[in-house]
Amino acid sequence: MAEPNMESGGRRAADALAAWVGRHTGPLNDLALMANAMEDTVASDRSILRTDRLAGRLSISTRSLQRLSERYIGLTPLAVIRRYRLQEAAQRLREESALTVAQVAAELGYADHSHLTADFRRVLGFSPSLYRQQTIRDRQALSDR
Repeated sequence: MAEPNMESGGRRAADALAAWVGRHTGPLNDLALMANAMEDTVASDRSILRTDRLAGRLSISTRSLQRLSERYIGLTPLAVIRRYRLQEAAQRLREESALTVAQVAAELGYADHSHLTADFRRVLGFSPSLYRQQTIRDRQALSDR
């Protein structure tokens, strides 16, 4: 990664890591490919908010989905879904300052803003409001330079 062009250096580093992993783990099996499909589905379809709906999309049972997710990802399917929702919430809080935390929560399918705040705090260690305030301070500090 120590190349003058960071993009090509990063690409070379990622390719080297992928080659190393391939040498040490062998080819992907069908279950690993299904785990990749699970993650791709959650990433691309933000309307999936429940494990049973995700299982239906993948045409497997909820229990099979749970085993698959825990084995290959290390999280429950619901935790994967929530992480994507939290990533989107963080992005929206950073980029759309006119939206309230309650509006972001409602648009992402949370029952209310307190559920979003609890998830945010549990995973990230601070509230959405504090995150937004810190993001604003960081931007101001960068612009003052």
